Amino acid sequence: MLYSIKKVTFNNEGEEMQIWVDADACPKVIKEILYRAAERTGVQLTLIANQQMNTPPSRHIKTLQVASGFNVADGEIVKKVDGGDLVITADIPLAAEVIDRGGYALNPRGEFYSSDNISARLSMRDFMDTLRASGINTGGPPPLSKSDRQSFANQLDKFLAMHAKKNTQ
Repeated sequence: MLYSIKKVTFNNEGEEMQIWVDADACPKVIKEILYRAAERTGVQLTLIANQQMNTPPSRHIKTLQVASGFNVADGEIVKKVDGGDLVITADIPLAAEVIDRGGYALNPRGEFYSSDNISARLSMRDFMDTLRASGINTGGPPPLSKSDRQSFANQLDKFLAMHAKKNTQ
């Protein structure tokens, strides 16, 4: 369900809230949901990646290309995010840094990372990395499903509606 939202709001710093996207690994279908949300709400959407990206023409959508390298895009997001901003990422260490800075982190499957669950997620990630380093094939995540896409869209809409409501009171 999509909500009709007027202009979005302000982050914890008193500036307009922004959405930052760890765009190198973000699925195309999730980016398309974000493009529509940016147009509908007027929130600034910035995609950060180490490769050039094509986006629809919009004053609400920007791209930022960073140098190639391990965690370069992540570092740029951490530098730019303000408290109250939303970051779209499946990268758990990046999500932890965003939460530490007072931001919100949502993965492409529609799950919010929070101060309550991020430590457990980091521990599981480290455990899986250890297994892979020892030669055990742990497989990867399942393909993004229709229900994952719907969950993402629903969580994004709820987040944007909640922020719009907070800032009109």
